[in-house]
Amino acid sequence: MLEERRGILKRYLLGGLLIVAAAISATAVAAFHEVDKIVNALHQNATLQLNQYIAQADTGKPQTILIIGSDKRQVGATDFVGGPGRSDTMMLVRLDPSKKATALLSLPRDLKVKIPGHGVAKLNEAYADGGVKLTLRTIKQLTGLRINHVVNVDFRGFRKVIDQLGCVYIDVDRHYYNQGGGYAKIDIPAGYQRLCGPDGLDYVRYRHDDNDIIRAARQQGFIRELKSQVGIGKLIDQRDKLIEIFGRYTQSDIGSQTAVVRLLNLVAASATHPLHEIHFTANLGPSFVTASSSEVHRVAQEFLGLNQPSTSAGPRSKKGKKHGKRTSRPNGLIDSSASGKQQALQLVSAGVRGMRIFYPRRITGGSMFVSQPRAYRIFTQHRHYSSYRLVLATGKIGEYYGLEGTRWKNPPILHSPSSTKKMGGRKYMIFTDGSRIRLIAWQTATGTYWISNTLSETLSKSQMLGIARSAKPL
Repeated sequence: MLEERRGILKRYLLGGLLIVAAAISATAVAAFHEVDKIVNALHQNATLQLNQYIAQADTGKPQTILIIGSDKRQVGATDFVGGPGRSDTMMLVRLDPSKKATALLSLPRDLKVKIPGHGVAKLNEAYADGGVKLTLRTIKQLTGLRINHVVNVDFRGFRKVIDQLGCVYIDVDRHYYNQGGGYAKIDIPAGYQRLCGPDGLDYVRYRHDDNDIIRAARQQGFIRELKSQVGIGKLIDQRDKLIEIFGRYTQSDIGSQTAVVRLLNLVAASATHPLHEIHFTANLGPSFVTASSSEVHRVAQEFLGLNQPSTSAGPRSKKGKKHGKRTSRPNGLIDSSASGKQQALQLVSAGVRGMRIFYPRRITGGSMFVSQPRAYRIFTQHRHYSSYRLVLATGKIGEYYGLEGTRWKNPPILHSPSSTKKMGGRKYMIFTDGSRIRLIAWQTATGTYWISNTLSETLSKSQMLGIARSAKPL
């Protein structure tokens, strides 16, 4: 029972950002005269006293918000630390109407840092040692960023927000499975699907056979899809309930009408901006995640929009071994015609009908197909669509990419491509995240197909384009 309760607490991950985005955005778009309602909601819990550590911003100027989600164990748990618990999620959000995107930066909880007055430790230990105030001081010292507001979240709010807003279609990169031990139970197969309630929570907080960098990328991707799929109209309709949840399950330094109005102005001006997910290039050690001072500086500058995003992302680790005799390509791709065709034939045997089955004839060096391909149906509220998923592992922890095929002609994931490009007689929809390609899609008379990058977008632009162009129907 104790383990179950601990698992439930962990599942309320990312509640802060979702509650803030949903509650404040809904009210901003609906009407500014509801400021008093927000202020009253914020006063349900004690206001955080952080004046000497936060920066003041003039009306209309950009603001940076720190979202902290704590993971507090029950008294008697084996890892109970007392006090406020430990911060399970630390995310910075940059609202800047002058930029073309809203920046998100997740800070690894195991990042090796200097905690003021406590020495070298993991970043999440700052919360256990000194709560919100010490966490804020540590992050400011680490990044050099000016932070304007802090929101501290009780994770119970996450489930309530998801229940209120409904389910989210997510492009799940691989099979997430664990049935016991020290981690929460989970069984979510690979492929594009609608995640609701416990499955959505389990997906975003998954830690088994993973690392902080991949986990942060998965969280950011979930937020991106939630933002794109939950329309403004729905937020407006449910704003009263969202504001209530926000007030009940958060603490913040935002306590005055002036501060709320300034934030509402920024949110309204940035409402149509896409999310730009910023990734650390870090080293994964046995105990710590480490990043050089130059890398932290680069990430901070990208967060502020002062430089271009890096063309590489994700953790550094050793390359996986190559399997079999394959011919290397200049962009690091190798021939996969035989193994790819075998995957497609398995889909035929599994009963995939009514659409052409594409498979990649080029994959990245060191990667390989993961077990059986998945043949399944995507269920919407009114229909279901024959679909399949091919999964490839790069050989590095937590890094998977793949090819999705479905008879669904207009899935939400393909709304608003960054650009289109014709190559080899095929028209591609390209979805980018800064300088990286997140997704490449194309359509035929019978189906819709796409190549998904890894969660931390480690495949290069040329590799993504090469894999998409190599895709061939059976």
